Amino acid sequence: MDYGKFLYERARKEREARKAQKQMEVKELRLRPKIAAHHLDYKIRQARQWLEKGAKVKVTVHFRGREVTYPELGQQLLTTVAESLADVSDIERKPKLQGFSMQMVLTPKRS
Repeated sequence: MDYGKFLYERARKEREARKAQKQMEVKELRLRPKIAAHHLDYKIRQARQWLEKGAKVKVTVHFRGREVTYPELGQQLLTTVAESLADVSDIERKPKLQGFSMQMVLTPKRS
């Protein structure tokens, strides 16, 4: 067999395998610690729609200035979001503080 033909066939098989893979979409929900209740409800509805469509949701609470000295506010906010979306999602990555932001990743529940 010709080596060039072998490389071509192998590359073609790899391309076909990539086409068959399902790409997971990650949407981001950005919040602040002092978010109003109505705005939080709106963001939760938006995240619910994304999860029902099959996308992962990364929830980020961004702290400004001295707000970072109260990470428990961000933790409490992320817990509220996770509890309200518990019927359609599972927590993939628990809340973690990284610099001035706290992040958590939610995935759609498997049916």
